[in-house]
Amino acid sequence: MTKNITLSVSGLKKTIRKKEIIKGLSFELQKGEVFGFLGPNGAGKTTTIRMLVGLIKPSAGHISICGYDLEKHFTKAIRNIGCIVENPELYSYLSGRENLEYFRRMIPGVTKERIDEVVHLVRLEHRIDDKVSTFSLGMRQRLGIAQALLSSPKVLILDEPTNGLDPMGIREMRGFIRFLAEKEGLTVLVSSHLLSEIQLMCDRVAIMSKGNILRIDSVSALLTEKERVIWHASPINKAREILSEKTDILSENESTLVTINEKSQIAFWNESLVEEGVKVNGIEVKIPALEDLFIELTEGETID
Repeated sequence: MTKNITLSVSGLKKTIRKKEIIKGLSFELQKGEVFGFLGPNGAGKTTTIRMLVGLIKPSAGHISICGYDLEKHFTKAIRNIGCIVENPELYSYLSGRENLEYFRRMIPGVTKERIDEVVHLVRLEHRIDDKVSTFSLGMRQRLGIAQALLSSPKVLILDEPTNGLDPMGIREMRGFIRFLAEKEGLTVLVSSHLLSEIQLMCDRVAIMSKGNILRIDSVSALLTEKERVIWHASPINKAREILSEKTDILSENESTLVTINEKSQIAFWNESLVEEGVKVNGIEVKIPALEDLFIELTEGETID
């Protein structure tokens, strides 16, 4: 099946004051997926996003949005992208509808009917005619997304969409982003420092550090390869001797051994231990959090 690529980045670089900030990024985003952008402070996420939405020019490389080169066909390319970089810009003294009407007039070809469509999409029908000054932070975020959706983009870029939200607001935003991808077919790129939310929300993740992308893969693939098996066994020395002939011992203490998770081999390894007189008191498969993988790949750098 042919991939439906909506955003393609190749060899993207940015040099600021003779310092290379972004060092040759390449990745592709597909229709209907939620793509997570993760990185510690100074990794280059925001700089990359600013290049993707045309706020700053790359020093090298190419950006293609729905088949249009951003440099050569800027207007056609940028028409297919909507974004909120940091906080949505809203006029608090206007109503939600008045805000959308103001921005609608700046975008060629957007009808008044489109305002009703995006209001319905972000589920603000019951408050859209109230002043934005009365909105909760979560409602402001949804209104900002409605603004970004006015032009019917194919790609939506959200920089920290859950920032400052309470747990219920975070949960609602996560569900809303999944809805936009799965039901509306949007490609959504999400930059966030909330690793647990990225793990729950995204199909694929790019982990950045110092201007480079260290890994890109599905969340499930990234975590599956780091699954571990904890063996509770005695005597532990005998267990180590037997298991070390079959796989690597990653860590141990006086009562447990930790190995990689080779699912097809666990039963056979257990059988070998029992046959040699080792008491296996428990076999525990540990699935890591994305946070564990992040810390390992970035060598403990602090997230934004």
